[in-house]
Amino acid sequence: MSRALSITAESFPIAGSFTISRGSKTEALVVTCVIRDGQHVGSGECVPYGRYGETIEGVVAQIESIRAALEAGAVQDDLAALLPAGAARNAVDCALWDLEAKTTKVPVWTIICDDAPSPLTTAYTLSLGDAEQMGAQATAQAARPVLKVKVGSSDDEARIRAVRAGAPDSRIILDANEGWSDDNIVRHMAIAAECGVSLIEQPLPAGRDGMLADIVRPVPVCADESLHTRADLASLRSRYDAINIKLDKTGGLSEAILLKEDAQKLGFQIMVGCMVGTSLAMAPAVLLAQGAEFVDLDGPLLLARDRDPALRYDGSLVYPPQPALWG
Repeated sequence: MSRALSITAESFPIAGSFTISRGSKTEALVVTCVIRDGQHVGSGECVPYGRYGETIEGVVAQIESIRAALEAGAVQDDLAALLPAGAARNAVDCALWDLEAKTTKVPVWTIICDDAPSPLTTAYTLSLGDAEQMGAQATAQAARPVLKVKVGSSDDEARIRAVRAGAPDSRIILDANEGWSDDNIVRHMAIAAECGVSLIEQPLPAGRDGMLADIVRPVPVCADESLHTRADLASLRSRYDAINIKLDKTGGLSEAILLKEDAQKLGFQIMVGCMVGTSLAMAPAVLLAQGAEFVDLDGPLLLARDRDPALRYDGSLVYPPQPALWG
């Protein structure tokens, strides 16, 4: 029986709102790719990201443009020649991995993991707000082992201090989302070090982050917007200590696996992160994140409604996906 492709744009409400230095949103807009081959069905989800020039309509059109190839039997190794790295290729790549697992009855983890996957401790994200608001968020989530804190203004000192005071025992990751500048980064990093911050994510804008090579980094710095695929790694070695691998940037699990391997060989610490999406988007990333130093796969925890079936979360522990969901 021949394959059939379906592409669906979906919306999942966020519990409250989600705010970073670039703005706020109240829903997660995702594109779901489903590939059917007889009785077997593979699914993948992506989150188009405006920062990278992506839209729901554009991603749907990208996937539609390779319908003939997919329905004719294209596999993961074919995708790099069919689509650029990004959200569209991620949805297709993950759908093909899932389809392969469903068809062969061989779980994805047995192919990409050294050992059976274990539950992971994920960071929990605190949205950007004023210092009082963020201190209150931190207090409410102080029992979580790791908090990822959105910052990115010209003066974040009060925010950083309020979060540390509200959650004195949590590991803290600061995510500036390119919001700091050459004028304030040294001061902000000093405050972060004083407050025992574990990692700072993308403090300066991608393409304008050269200063990171010339200053003392008292807290390890992680590349996010500056890092998409393996092609970016060599240029980051003098500026960053860690990289954030997101499937929506790499174009799926296939490239992400290779990126992780190459980055570890170069001495980078690994974070596996996510956009705000559902359990279907997180599932392959949970497998990729086995052994990573930092895990940020809390997307479903920020939603008012997730998929069914969903990943199992127990506090900040996220469990590997069951086959009914993915892989």
